[in-house]
Amino acid sequence: MLPYGLRKRVELGRALALEPKILLLDEPMAGMNLEEKEDMTRFVLDAAESGGFPVVLVEHDMGVVMDIADRLVVIDNGMVLTEGTPSEISSNSKVVEAYMGSDELW
Repeated sequence: MLPYGLRKRVELGRALALEPKILLLDEPMAGMNLEEKEDMTRFVLDAAESGGFPVVLVEHDMGVVMDIADRLVVIDNGMVLTEGTPSEISSNSKVVEAYMGSDELW
C-alpha cells in the first residue's frame, strides 16, 4: 500500500539491514520521478559511505549514473564497450555512437 518511491526506499533498507559486504542494485531508480531519484541517490551514497562497502549499480538513467559513479562499465549488446571514469566515458566516441547514434545520422 506504500507509494512506489517509498516502497523502493524500503527495499533498499531491507538490503542494508543484512549488512552487505557489497551492495548490488538493479535499476533502483526505475519508474521514479526526479525528486524520488534524488532522494534514492542520496540514500545509496550515504549507505555506501557509512557502511564502507562498494555499490554495483545497474541503471539506465545516465544522469544518475554520471552523478554518482566513480567508475563505469559500458555494455552494448552484451559486450563491454569500455570502462573508465564518468568524464572518460562521456567523451568516448564509441559510447556516444552506441548510445546517441553516429554523427552521420544527424
